[in-house]
Amino acid sequence: QLQVVESGGRLVQPGGSLRLSCVASRPYSHAIGWFRQAPGKDREAISCIKTDNLYTKYEDSVKGRFTISRDSAKNTTYLQMDNLRPEDTAVYYCAVDPSAVLYCPLHPKEYLYWGQGTQVTVSS
Repeated sequence: QLQVVESGGRLVQPGGSLRLSCVASRPYSHAIGWFRQAPGKDREAISCIKTDNLYTKYEDSVKGRFTISRDSAKNTTYLQMDNLRPEDTAVYYCAVDPSAVLYCPLHPKEYLYWGQGTQVTVSS
């Protein structure tokens, strides 16, 4: 069984930055994604990365502000979050899609192994 654990969420001021981490219990394939769920809203996919070629994809609302990356030696995926906005406030999750051989999906329903989430609050 694959286990993933998110960390790094906290209170931050608008315009500030955070880096979230997602540590997996073992090596995995083929894609890992970051997701978020704000109060009263559906869970939203915001970014993903392929483990084989490091192809990345971003949802439009975070493109240019967030960066996904991997350290395969540490089984860790990062989400660097810059220029944070109050509307970025949400519980952030990472998840692994072991079946995404040819693409990097931005759909929560495609992912199988999920972490417990970490709270990010953007407020003055």
